[in-house]
Amino acid sequence: MWRFAKRLKNDGIEFLSNQGMAVVVDGFLDGQFSQLQLLQDESNPDFVLEVVSLFFEDSERLLNDLTIALDQQNVEFKKIDAHVHQLKGSSSSIGAQRVKNVCIAFRNLCDEQNAEGCLRCLQQVKQEYLLVKTKLEALLRLEQQIVAAGGAIPMLNEFC
Repeated sequence: MWRFAKRLKNDGIEFLSNQGMAVVVDGFLDGQFSQLQLLQDESNPDFVLEVVSLFFEDSERLLNDLTIALDQQNVEFKKIDAHVHQLKGSSSSIGAQRVKNVCIAFRNLCDEQNAEGCLRCLQQVKQEYLLVKTKLEALLRLEQQIVAAGGAIPMLNEFC
């Protein structure tokens, strides 16, 4: 068991560093995520996990609200824009760069009152959200395993 833990600690940190680099290089996360990591310390060891979990909850609620709003006969673009604005803000706060970028385009389509374009953007933002969620869940799971094995987590700010 000790041997496995030591290997997980060493190999896991290298793997996490490589995965973290891939998440940053692929544009899923920006420097804001590393700022979140810097706020985590011994007094609040689950800070990043808690913030990311809130992001997941808020995003799923907002995406559901957007789906319902865009399915209406009379589309209320101001309401849709408000939901997209919230999603853009929460995406920015954790560094979900690609989600944020789609939200910017989405808001422009709201300004133009382009329902068809908004529907396309909704599908794109859902896809980007699922991608970043998958990446973040994998990183957080691996971080937990490394900490459980006695290792320390490398900061993604080394890559940002």
